[in-house]
Amino acid sequence: MTEAAELPPAPEEARTVFGDRYADAVRYAELLADAGVQRGLIGPREVPRLWERHLLNCAVLSEVVPEGVTVCDVGSGAGLPGIPLALVRPDLKITLLEPLLRRTNFLTEVVELLGLDHVTVVRGRAEEVLGKLPPVHVVTARAVAPLDRLAAWGVPLLRPYGEMLLLKGDTAEEEVKAAGAALSKLGAVDTSVLHVGEGVVDPQSTVVRVEVGESPGGVRFAAKRAKAARTGRARRRR
Repeated sequence: MTEAAELPPAPEEARTVFGDRYADAVRYAELLADAGVQRGLIGPREVPRLWERHLLNCAVLSEVVPEGVTVCDVGSGAGLPGIPLALVRPDLKITLLEPLLRRTNFLTEVVELLGLDHVTVVRGRAEEVLGKLPPVHVVTARAVAPLDRLAAWGVPLLRPYGEMLLLKGDTAEEEVKAAGAALSKLGAVDTSVLHVGEGVVDPQSTVVRVEVGESPGGVRFAAKRAKAARTGRARRRR
């Protein structure tokens, strides 16, 4: 069993960001530092910086998520950014999408323990649930894959005129330039780099926003979605 470092006390910023869900945020941090490390969901070296680098870094994503929308957190892993976002934004309906069973088990336990009634855990890969999950307004992800590959997974899950909000690092600008052609083929109409969390995290969190038009994923995925919808209706009639 991996010996985890000690979880530091929550910074004062956490009380401001999480508000009346502050106690739940602390409980989630404790779970990550304990069961999360034991199950290999988070590295033991990350425990001392759980608050600044992980919970708060993800929670400030809420600054750019519209009100009352549906969200799919692709490759949710240990619940980042989906769970911090859920704690801050009870107005959202969030799906945590994760292919690995040990991770979905952890996510389900956390969701139940924290009483996150507006969060659903789904086991699967983005390409596997296309047409099975309703299209969402927003797709989120963090540290999952390079932008072009991540967009290929996430954009087809969007409803028309939806957006991806991706937490990225220092290479965000370079990734956006490199992925330009791939994003256009996927139906992206605008891509920008945002910085959120002023006064909460230093450095601020970097977010790549990918906005799509009326055909998320392009023509190929539109046909695939339509076929999946027809199959679903046929099954329901049986």
